[in-house]
Amino acid sequence: MATPGNPTALYLDDLSVGDTFTSATHQLDVDQVRRFASEFDPQPFHLDEDAARHSLFQGLAASGWHTVAITMRLLVDSMPLADGVIGAGAEISWARPTRPGDALHVKSTILSITPSRSKPDRGIVLVESVTFNQDGDEVQKLTSKAVSYTHLRAHETPEHL
Repeated sequence: MATPGNPTALYLDDLSVGDTFTSATHQLDVDQVRRFASEFDPQPFHLDEDAARHSLFQGLAASGWHTVAITMRLLVDSMPLADGVIGAGAEISWARPTRPGDALHVKSTILSITPSRSKPDRGIVLVESVTFNQDGDEVQKLTSKAVSYTHLRAHETPEHL
């Protein structure tokens, strides 16, 4: 993750509508799918291959929340906002199941930037992050609002924050 001292860290005033960020790839395997599901989404189609074959998914599928978590990791690594990716709301849709064996990557595009009217050191960045599998198929779309700070904040002392 980028930090304020990191020269590649991006502030609100470094961003423009249309900027895109492409992540590295995350390889998903059966153990990851089952481990996440057993802890956070223990449904048969995420845990048991036989049960999954007889479900809507017709095979083992990662939890959508697992796909969101992987997307978040890839997003944080590929879009180095100076103070981190601080969420302020989101919409998620899943186009198809994420499967064991999928290699996921994320392409994020800045859709809009809205400076705060009351706090000149920050604004809201609307970002569309599309997660693709190794075949280029969309598995998820996340449209999120992120709080981002200007360079002004970087020059303030901690007691001013």
